[in-house]
This record gives sequence, structure tokens and C-alpha cells, in this order.
Amino acid sequence: MKPILVLIGRPNVGKSTLFNRLTCSRDAIVANIPGLTRDRHYGHGKLGDKSYLVVDTGGFEPVVKEGMLHEMAMQTLQAVDEADVVLFIVDARQGLTSHDKIITKQLRKTGKKIILAVNKAEGMAAAVITAEFHELGLGIPCAVSAAHGDNVGDLIDLALVSFPEQEIGIAEDKHPRIAVIGRPNVGKSTLINTLLGEDRVITFDQPGTTRDSISIDFERNKRPYTLIDTAGVRRRGRVSETIEKFSVIKTLQAVENANVVVLVVDGGSEISDQDAHIAGFVLEAGRAVVLVVNKWDGLDSYQRETIKREISRKLSFLLSFAGVHYISALKGNGMKGLFPSIDSAYAAAMAKLATPMLTRVLLEAVEKQPPPRSGMYRPKLRYAHQGGSNPPLIIIHGSALKYVSKTYQRYLENSFRKTFKLEGTPLRVEFKTGHNPYADKKPGPISEAEATSLHRKRRSNRKKYGQY
Repeated sequence: MKPILVLIGRPNVGKSTLFNRLTCSRDAIVANIPGLTRDRHYGHGKLGDKSYLVVDTGGFEPVVKEGMLHEMAMQTLQAVDEADVVLFIVDARQGLTSHDKIITKQLRKTGKKIILAVNKAEGMAAAVITAEFHELGLGIPCAVSAAHGDNVGDLIDLALVSFPEQEIGIAEDKHPRIAVIGRPNVGKSTLINTLLGEDRVITFDQPGTTRDSISIDFERNKRPYTLIDTAGVRRRGRVSETIEKFSVIKTLQAVENANVVVLVVDGGSEISDQDAHIAGFVLEAGRAVVLVVNKWDGLDSYQRETIKREISRKLSFLLSFAGVHYISALKGNGMKGLFPSIDSAYAAAMAKLATPMLTRVLLEAVEKQPPPRSGMYRPKLRYAHQGGSNPPLIIIHGSALKYVSKTYQRYLENSFRKTFKLEGTPLRVEFKTGHNPYADKKPGPISEAEATSLHRKRRSNRKKYGQY
């Protein structure tokens, strides 16, 4: 098992910056705003022959008893329970504070190994800036700069000194990555907690609770998965804060990096145009989709019929391939069929389709319904092969293919989908006209013999068709 390093400290001391430095990524949003990070954020790192897990946490407020800060503190304490080493981050520029002393007292009760890191120490004498932090009694403080990377390697060496080296193999990442997206306050985080069976991410009756995209690895029936909780996506005109703009970008990146997208809509309110815009982006990205209508338990029969009609009208472009589940994430109702739909959508998105089978389906579809003529031209479809997956891409070869209509293209898509049972994923069909070996031949002078032969051929054709 990899050692787990947990970053703890007051708000805005640079934990997320250090997290990005240790994981060589930009997974955590960084800004000069206190309380930006709220949930636990996991990442992988490596120093030499030693690898580790690093956990970013929100600003630790152990004395707060209610509200968002209390929820953040509970997440931090859960992270400390999992930790092998706690990296307690303090701010060199602000110096030792009473808040740091309270956190130190709380951490001592856990019995975990604690390393004190004095951050934002660039350009300062280490002995001078760390002197006052000896008062905390946590050993020799380590002066670092997360933003510039100063002494970060020494800090990790100190944290991992008692852990053996691990054999690191490169394993192919083939397990499903599932992004849960939707508008703010539709119940995305509640759904993830219900799927995991624990309060893994903060849920709060306030839009915008989740700000970052949180990746969570877990196993179900001995199969690995990664769930990605994302920030709610509002209409562009309502996104004013810089942090919210970064949150939206993170959500869109999560969709691009996912195999399956669980689109959550609120059954207690009408299906909005924003829901349709989000669904359109997912479809444009080519990701497999499972549509989830949450808060279904609080609706009467009339409201349920109204929501179903709105889904049929505004999200009809998804219903041609995506499954729909009506659930209550808070109470766990209707959750039984959700994971089978996710597994089915993932299998369809990553399916490998044999060229002989694709060609056979293509020719049968053409025999049943030939492509319509366009003026002088009738497209000829000869064979098909797979050009990619996630989503499945089928490339059809032939001639005059630019005259294939959109309607006939959809007919072919439906034929492939029905034969190969590609439910839950969009399917893309592209046409490629065969290469003409004479297309690139440039005209030039011909010999006298070639001219005589061409003249005789023309005379023969004229006599044959009665022009003489």
C-alpha cells in the first residue's frame, strides 16, 4: 500500500498549491481566497522510487460546531484518520497564530506522525522564519515554498523516510470513469455519497457547495471505478465569480476525461434550457450517458407525468440511446438499476467491432434500403470498419459518399446500434471516399503514338454509337 500524506492547516496557507506541486498536476483549484477547497481531494505522487497518495483538505476550523465550516472540518478529520503522515502547513508570512495552536492540540490527540511545514518561505532565512514555530513542539519545522518548489523534495523525503521503496509497474487504466454533472443543487454530491455508502463529499442545502472536481476511486463487486463529483453548471450569464468560472472549466474537463456521464436533473423543478445545454455538451463530447431524475419521491402523479413530458420534449436527442432512472438520492430509492446501466453504457462506449461484421451489417442495410440518388449520383457503400471508441466511430468507404443524406446516415447509425446493442452511448458514422490513383496525375504532353491510339478509339466510339 502507498503511504498516505494528508495536508492540514488553516485556510489559505497554500495546501492546494502544495498538493498540485506534489502530484505534478493542476487538479486542485488555486486562488487567493480562503475556504476555496472544501472536500477531500486525492492525488498520486512519486519521489525517486517511492510513490505515495497525497490528500488535500479544506481549511481546518476545529472549533466551529455548525454550517459549512463544520462540514469541512469533519472531512478533514476523516482524512486524518486515514493518514500515515500528517503535513501540518503554516504560513511563514503571517507567523504563529492562535489558530495554529488549536489545530496542533487537535492533531496531537490523533496520535499520527506530524511534520510541520512552514510555507511561503521563499527569499527568507529559514532559521529566522521557523524560530517561533518551535513553540508548537512538533519537532524541527521545515521551511518550504509550495509555489516555487523550494525544499519540497526535502519535506517529502522526511515524510517517507520510514517507508520502504515500492516496485512501480505501469498498469493500463481500463476501469470506468464516471462523471456526475448537472445544475447546482440537483443532488449530485448526495447521489455520490449514496453510491459509496458514506459521507465522502460535503452535502449542503446551498447551491455551489462543490467547487472543484473530486475524483474518488472505489470498488464495487471487485471491479474498480472512479466517480467524479463536479461543480454545478449555471447559465453563462449568471457565472460572475472567477472561482465559479474555474469550477465550470473543471466540470467540462471532467466530462472530457470520463467514459460515462451521469446527468442529474431535478425532478422537483422543470427541465430547464440549461439542462438541455449541458446534455448537448455531453453529446458533442461523445460520452456515454445515463440520465438520472432526482427527488422523484416528493412528486405526485401529475408532477411526474409533467416531468416525463418535458424530458421527452427537451432531451429527446438523448432518449434515442440513453437510459433514464427516476430516483431519490437522499432516501436511496430507485438506485438498484443505476450501476447496471452505467456498466452497459461503458461496455457499449468501449466496444470493439469486427470489420467483417460491420461490413455485413452495412450491406444488409443497403440491400434493405439503398441510399437515395442525389441528382446524377447515387452513393455506393462498399465496406465499413471501426475507427475508434469512446464513442464508437464507424468509417464507411465507397464512392460519391458526400451525397449521403443526414437521414440515411441516421438510418445506418440505428442499424449498427440495433445489431451490436450499443445502448447508452452515442455512435458516430463517417464516410470516406476511396482514393483515385489518377487524381494526383498532372496533365502533360503525350507522345505521337498515344495521340494516334486515342484518335482511333474516339473514331471507334463514334461509329459504334451511330455518329457517322
